[in-house]
Formats: sequence, structure tokens, C-alpha cells
Amino acid sequence: MLYLLLVKCFKQEVLECIFKEIGDDIFALLVDESSDVSKKEQMAIVLRYVDAHGLIKESFVGLVHVKETSSLSLKTSIDSFLAKHNVSLSQLRGQGYDGASNMRGEFNGLKAKTLDENNSAHYVHCFAHQLQLVVVAVARKHLAIVNFFDKLAVLMNVVCASCKQKDMLDMEKERVEKEISSGIIETGRGLNQELSLIRPGDTRWTSHYKTLSRLIEMFPSILKVLEYVKEEGTNGYSQNQAHGLLKYLKSFDFVFYLHLMFRILGFTNILSQALQRKDQDILEAVSLVESTKEIFQELRTNGFEQLLVKIASFCEKHDIRMLKMDEDCVNSRRQRQLITNQHYYEVECFNTVVDMQIQEFGDRFSEASTELLVCMAALTPRDSFSMFDKSKLKRLCALYPKDFNSLEMNELEVELDMYYNNVRKDQRFSTLIGISDLARLMVETRKHLSFPLIYRLLKLALVLPVATATVERCFSAMKIVKSNLRNRIGEEFLNACVICAVEREALAKVKDEDVIQRFKKMRLRKGNV
Repeated sequence: MLYLLLVKCFKQEVLECIFKEIGDDIFALLVDESSDVSKKEQMAIVLRYVDAHGLIKESFVGLVHVKETSSLSLKTSIDSFLAKHNVSLSQLRGQGYDGASNMRGEFNGLKAKTLDENNSAHYVHCFAHQLQLVVVAVARKHLAIVNFFDKLAVLMNVVCASCKQKDMLDMEKERVEKEISSGIIETGRGLNQELSLIRPGDTRWTSHYKTLSRLIEMFPSILKVLEYVKEEGTNGYSQNQAHGLLKYLKSFDFVFYLHLMFRILGFTNILSQALQRKDQDILEAVSLVESTKEIFQELRTNGFEQLLVKIASFCEKHDIRMLKMDEDCVNSRRQRQLITNQHYYEVECFNTVVDMQIQEFGDRFSEASTELLVCMAALTPRDSFSMFDKSKLKRLCALYPKDFNSLEMNELEVELDMYYNNVRKDQRFSTLIGISDLARLMVETRKHLSFPLIYRLLKLALVLPVATATVERCFSAMKIVKSNLRNRIGEEFLNACVICAVEREALAKVKDEDVIQRFKKMRLRKGNV
């Protein structure tokens, strides 16, 4: 009981700090639900806002146990939670959820019900979730890629099936040491650390990038393990699997798709890591998505020859037969076709896969062309405010009728002229790239006081959520706190522990004296009666 009261005091101090920072200002809502180890459905609530220093904050404020996950039940729970902490839904200016129908449904989803009450709470589908769908779509639509990842799953099961086979991968350490001593590979900070074959996650396709990276680095050791299983396997089934995998891993097809998907997943992995940053703003996220699409376009035009060079190097290093591109293509049944290897691998394989990736990017990230984001782009300070457009910023104000009255709309035009003239002449603003840096510098230079309407527009753009990665981190903390050994932990204790575990920065600012005073005010001890 004492532990519960103390943790509860710390939790209340952390939440008081967060809600004090928000005050009467605007914020965005990020929500997701997941079951805990005792199969109770928990809804995590994260608030995104801009603090007094112009910095973006995403703060976890609580877990709410929900008995059902219908949109109405979630909406009721959110309303009760905000009311409990004296926060009004009228302050809401953004929503960020995953793609579940109860969340983003056009008519009966949580998004729609919130918009009915507050039409300024603009919804953004989680960018990280959309990127996940882009990669999954390609991996499930192209038959050769499907076959490649199926073989990869079998490989993981065979190579990591026993402790002895995992220990055999330690030969990788000896190989790296030998190549370092002979000068084949370089040394340096972060290089040549001890490697292990990572099993890719089912829900995070970016984890496949690390698996492919390790597969390329540990290829000789993996072949030796397969040779061992083929000769010394415990049963005929595993021996037959190892035999088939050895044949596949030594084929040109495997090397081709290994390097192709390593290249593609490398680009999407960089984007994924950037999208999951807490301080990422929506305009920078859109810019990164557009850059990734341009990289894929460049890959489509000039990437095949570069890919062939890497494949040839890998084949030569590991004694794998390299196909001649000008020879006739031979299918899996050893029948010659009327096309060359160059045409088959470049047009039917490489171009097709990259085209599918480009198309999926266009379909999934269509939000980037919405009027809201097009208008917000006029705030970007990149290239000395080259995208500044008064008409777009005035239209942006019209999309937030609760934030600008008619008088302020008239004042905005004058303020925009003064602002544009002032910041372009100020050298401190000449090297800015994103709106998050712009907001921070405006506060530092106190220009947010001189141009309050511009700063208000900046905050509206900054609170728009990019991804629900922060919510997912909260679920990771929940699974650590409430484990199989502690599966009967109470709702209140769980909530308090997870808040303290996630919001460590706010927890570090809590003073022991404040916790002691709050504990005394509970009047649960005889000395305080």
C-alpha cells in the first residue's frame, strides 16, 4: 500500500508538470490501444504540444482500461480523462491514430466523432504506419519477393534452431579478426562489433533491413552452419531444408533479391527512423517522404547498373556463379526464353519492384497534397523563406476558425508583410530549414512577441502529429512493468509506474519535498489525522 501511495504521488507531480506546461494552449491527441499480459485492453494517451521555449513535446499522460474498443467507448474514455485533468476538447488541434477502422473510420470512427465536436482537430494518419504498409504491399505482391522472404523465414528457423548452431555463428568473430589483421576490412568507431543473426519482426518490416545486413556480413558463417545441418542434422526434414537452402543461397536469384531488398529497405529504414522522432514536425516529414520518392525515381533510372556491380562483387567474393546479362534467360524449369538475362532482371524484376514501391508511396502518402499541408508549407524558412506565400497563409487561418477572429484576420496581412521583411534581413534566420527550428529561434529572439499571429500559425503546424511511435514506446514500457511475474498488478499502480517510467525527464524535475507534502495531504497515516 505504501509503495502505491508513493508512486501515485510521483505520478501526480509528473502530470501536474505536463498539464501546467500545456495550460490553456492548443495540443494534439495520439491514441492507440493494446492488451496487456493479463489480456486487459489498455488505451494509451499521449499529448503533443509546443512548450514555452518553442520546442515540440510528446508527453504520455496515462493508460486507460477500456472494456470495449468501439469508437464510442474510446471517445467517452478520452472525454472523461481530459475532463478529470481540466483540459478542454476545444483546445484540440490534431489527432493521430493508426489505420484501424474504429480509429480513422470516415463516419463512425474516433476521428469522425471528434471532428463532429471540434472541426479544427485535423486528423493525420500515422506516417510510420503508412510506410509499413508500403513495404508490406511490395513484399506480398511480387511473387519472387514473396518467395525470397519465405526462404528467409525458413533460414532463420534452421540456422537458429539450436544452441550449437547459434554457437557456430561465433566463427564470424574469428573471420572478422582475420580480415582486420590482413587489412581487408577497416576498423573504427562503431565498426565490426560482435554480430548475431537477428530474427525480423512480424509487425515491423524495417527490422528486415537489419536481418539482411547481418545476412550479407555473416554469409560465410551461415553457409557453414547449413553445411553442418545438412550433414549432421537430427532428422531428414531439417537436413532436406538445409540442402534446399544451400542451393538457393548459392544462386544468382538469391543474391539479386538480397541486394535489391537491402537497397530498398535501406532507404525506407532511414525514413522510418526519422519519422519516429518525438520532435519531428509534419512539414519535415512530408519533405522526407518526397525525398524518398525522388530517390526511388533515381534508383529506377540509374540504379540497376550500380546494383549489378555490388552483386558481381558479392558473387566473386563467395564463389557464386555470376550470370552473363547478354545470354538468353533460363527459367526455373531450365527452359530458354526469348529474352536476355538483362531484360528479365532489369525490366521484369528490378523495374517492376521499384515501380510498385513508387506507386505505393503515391497512394499511401496522398495526405501530403491536402490543402492543409500545402498551406502550411508556406511557413517553411528553407532557402531564405522562398516558399513564403501570403495567400496560402491566409487560407490556412480559414482552416482554423476557432483560432482567428475577423479582426485578427485583417491584422494578419499587415503582420505577414512586416514578418517577411524582418526575418529575411536577420542573419540568424538565414540558415534555418524546418519550422521547428523557426519556432525555437523566434522564442529565443523574442520575435514571437512581435509577431504573435505568425507564431500561432507555427504552433498549429507543429502540433500536428506525425507518427504514433511515442504511444508504442509506452506499450513497451507497460509490458516491462506488467510482466508474466507481475500479471496481477492493479490498474492504478500500473498507470503510475508506466507514467514514471516513460516520462523520465519530467520525473527528474520532481522535488522530494513536493512529494512529501502531497503524501502528507493524503491523511492516511495516524500522525496526520
